Amino acid sequence: MDRPNQDQLPAYHKMAEEIWKQAGRIDAFVQMVGSAASLRGVGEGFRRRSKDMRIVAVEPAESPVLSGGEPGSHGIDGVGAGFVVPFWHDGVADEIERVSTEEAIAMTFRLAREEGLFAGTSTGGNVVAALRTAERLGPHATIVTVMCDTGMKYLRRLGAEISQPLPITPL
Repeated sequence: MDRPNQDQLPAYHKMAEEIWKQAGRIDAFVQMVGSAASLRGVGEGFRRRSKDMRIVAVEPAESPVLSGGEPGSHGIDGVGAGFVVPFWHDGVADEIERVSTEEAIAMTFRLAREEGLFAGTSTGGNVVAALRTAERLGPHATIVTVMCDTGMKYLRRLGAEISQPLPITPL
């Protein structure tokens, strides 16, 4: 597929406008890459407002294809296809953050336990990368990410993993 259907990008541009109005100022947008449509569309929308903000793509550490690594097996559903996805192109992101499956799962449990947010592993990965970005940019930076999935479709898998002790490393 040389050129993916572009029809969804205007919806993501609108989403960026809505977020911008609510946040006021945004220093970085952090998003896990599935098809790269949301990263690209929201990123383009934010860039219309600020050329200086950072766009951070996130990919599974076990399959870091976008950052030049080899494809591999990972457990973060809906992302890390193992090839360069159709909406990706050079310049979409300023940087690429790698998040391991273990880190994403640990954050998924942490979000449920500490924040009452029942999300999936790609959201866990988004939050890990957003926290790293916030640490780099400092305490006054505004970092935006998206909770892109619910934990409902992972209930059986995550429920089985709850009985296993997970190392949760402080960020």
